[in-house]
Amino acid sequence: MKKAWELEYEVFSNAKPVILSEEEQTWNAIAQFENLSDVTYRMKWFSRVPGSGAPERVIVGAVQSMENMGYDVSYAEELLRQGIDKYEKDDITSLIKITNALWHEFGEMKKVEDHPYHQFKAYKSFEDYAKDVQFPNKKIVNTHDDLFYKKTYYAWLSQFVGGAFGTAMEGYTTANLHKAFGDIYDYIRKPNTYNDDVTYEIAFLEAFSHKGYDVTSKDIALEWVALVPFGWSAEEIALKNIEAGIMPPQSGYFNNPYREWIGAQMRGAICGMVAPGDPKLAAKLAFEDGVVSHYNNGVLGEVFNAVMVSMAYVESDVHQILKDAIQLIPKQSEYYQIIKKAYDVSIKHTDWKKAWEELTPDFMKYNWVHAYPNAAAEVMALYFGKGDFNQTLHIVGMMGYDVDCNAAQIMTLIGIIEQGVPKKWTEPIGEIINTYCRKYKVTSFKELTDWTVLSINKHKK
Repeated sequence: MKKAWELEYEVFSNAKPVILSEEEQTWNAIAQFENLSDVTYRMKWFSRVPGSGAPERVIVGAVQSMENMGYDVSYAEELLRQGIDKYEKDDITSLIKITNALWHEFGEMKKVEDHPYHQFKAYKSFEDYAKDVQFPNKKIVNTHDDLFYKKTYYAWLSQFVGGAFGTAMEGYTTANLHKAFGDIYDYIRKPNTYNDDVTYEIAFLEAFSHKGYDVTSKDIALEWVALVPFGWSAEEIALKNIEAGIMPPQSGYFNNPYREWIGAQMRGAICGMVAPGDPKLAAKLAFEDGVVSHYNNGVLGEVFNAVMVSMAYVESDVHQILKDAIQLIPKQSEYYQIIKKAYDVSIKHTDWKKAWEELTPDFMKYNWVHAYPNAAAEVMALYFGKGDFNQTLHIVGMMGYDVDCNAAQIMTLIGIIEQGVPKKWTEPIGEIINTYCRKYKVTSFKELTDWTVLSINKHKK
C-alpha cells in the first residue's frame, strides 16, 4: 500500500501544464462563496422559520441560553448590542467580526457560581444517568408479528402528521395563534412531509441498521455528516465540530450554546421505536444519539421522549406512561423539576388553558426552541389530551413554542396506542415522504416502516 506522500507526489509529478480558458477558470465561484457566507452570517442575526415565518434571532438565543446555563453574559450582551447595530446598518464586515467575537466569548464565559442551574446535577454519560433512576423490567414484544408492524407504521405516520401540523405554527405564543387562527383543529395550510427534525432520526436509523444495539455516538455522528447537508442551532454546531474531527460527546458540548435546546428532544421517538417495551434500552440509545449535538438536560429531553414511545408499545394508558416516564428522569436534574411541575400543575386544573397560563411565566427567560417550555407543553398536551388523537394534537398546537417538534414526538406514542390515524390528517399528506436527507430525499411510510422493522429484527438479541 502506497504512503500518503507517494500518492500525492505521483499526482504532482504527472501533472501536465495547460492553459485554461476564462470559462474553465474558477475565480467566479469565489463571489458565490462570499455571498453564501454573508447570507449565513446575516441569518444568525435575523431570519424567519421556513415553515411558519416566525422571526428568529439565533445569535441572541445563544447568549440567552448561556445565561440559562448559569454563565456571566454581561460582555456578550454588549457585543449583541453592537451586532444588532451593525446588522441594521448592513455593515457585513463588522457584523462578521462581532459574530466570531461572540463565539469566542461562549468558550470563555465564567460561571455564576450561585446561579440556580448549578444547584442541579449534570449528567454527562448514560452510566451516570442510569445510577439515579429505577428502570422497570423489560416487557417482551413480538417484533415479527403484524401488530408490531402496524404499530410502527402508525408511529411514523403519526409523527409526520404532527410535524406537518406544527410546522406552520412554530415560533408563536398561544395568544397570538388564537388571535390569528382561532381554535385550531386542522391543518392551517396545505401540509407536506418536508421537515428538518426527521432528518436526524433517519441518520440514526441508518447507523442502527448497520450496528444495531451496539451503535455508538460516533457511528451516528458519521452518518450525520454523510447524510445531513445543513443544520441549525445545536445541530449546525455539532456538524461543524464533527467535520473538524471533534467526535461525541465533545461534538455536542464544545462551544455549543444551544446544547440544551430542543434538537435532541425532537428525535427521541426513533430510539423508543427500536426498543419497544424496554425503556432502559431506549434511554441508552437516546443518550448515545443525544450527545452527538447536546448535553445534560438537552440529552435528558431525548431520553424522556424515547422512554415514552418505548412504553407505548406495551401500555395503552397515556397518563400511566406519562407518570412512569417522569420517574425515569433523575430527580437531581433540572429537567425533572420542569416536567414534574408541568404534571403537578396539570392535575390541579380541568382546563388545559388555565394550567398553561399558570405555567408559562416560568419560561419567559427561555428561548422558544429551548427544551424546557416544549417539554412542559408535551406533558400538558398528553395529560389533557387523554389519548385522543384530535384533542391531543389540538392542545399541543395551541400551546405554541416549537410545535412541530412537540407534536411529532407525542403523536408518535398516540399513533402506536391507537394503531391508527384519522383520515382527516393522513389524506392531505399521502404516502410519500420528502426530506433533504442524502440518499433518502424521497421515500414512503411503508418503506420507512419496512426498514425500521427489518433493522430491529436483524439485530435483535
